Amino acid sequence: MQSQKVIDYIVNWLKDYAEKAGVNGYVVGVSGGVDSAVVSTLCAKTGLKVLVLEMPIRQKEDQVNRAKEHIEDLKSKFPNVEGMSVNLTPVFEKLYKTFDVDDEKFPAEKLAFANTRSRLRMLTLYYYGQINGLLVCGTGNKVEDFGIGFYTKYGDGGVDISPIADLYKTEVYQLSRDLDLVKSIQEAVPTDGLWDVDRTDEQQIGATYPELEKIQKEWGTKTEADYHGRDLEVFKIFSKMNKAAQHKINPIPVCDIPEEWRN
Repeated sequence: MQSQKVIDYIVNWLKDYAEKAGVNGYVVGVSGGVDSAVVSTLCAKTGLKVLVLEMPIRQKEDQVNRAKEHIEDLKSKFPNVEGMSVNLTPVFEKLYKTFDVDDEKFPAEKLAFANTRSRLRMLTLYYYGQINGLLVCGTGNKVEDFGIGFYTKYGDGGVDISPIADLYKTEVYQLSRDLDLVKSIQEAVPTDGLWDVDRTDEQQIGATYPELEKIQKEWGTKTEADYHGRDLEVFKIFSKMNKAAQHKINPIPVCDIPEEWRN
């Protein structure tokens, strides 16, 4: 990948979009992961106002530390960047009690409430975005957004613009090196940060991003019969998740009413 060309292209695309929309810049939620770090850096390079929010909810210390380290690094390099930490744990705990969550009795509640973390962050980003005249910038990559749907609908999927959604995870990591992000971010193991226990993306999905990317690049040109061994296992994982994620990947269905019935 020609990284510098990709970086310049995305930065100009972000700047042009914001100027045409008549906004001041972007707000980005950072988690201590590579996707949000790359996106916030690309936004910073536009020269427009960038508000970077760290929004811990029962967060692991290493994730919080990486996010804070990235924010401080970004602020030291770009005078247009402002960083904030908004502790959402008290709000989350209040909801937990209000909903009377019993994830032992009802396992589905565990996943539902994990997604609630992401949706709380979306609300927070839009609040700070609106009062500062900023657009919410998404951080999803191509595998997550259009391959297996590994994101929360109306959570981290609730954004105004998505600059790296056509980049694979391995390409995002390449950009992190070329953008000279802090080492802790470049070396961070991918995790969605939605669980009380450490659960990496690979543990949740059952495959690595490079394995998933191989299948996605061949998707539609090969069938299950073309794969064997580990590739077959990953194909089945990708296929199952892709099928289940169609309600995320495709536009919201609209019931079209026949025009003649309007008369």
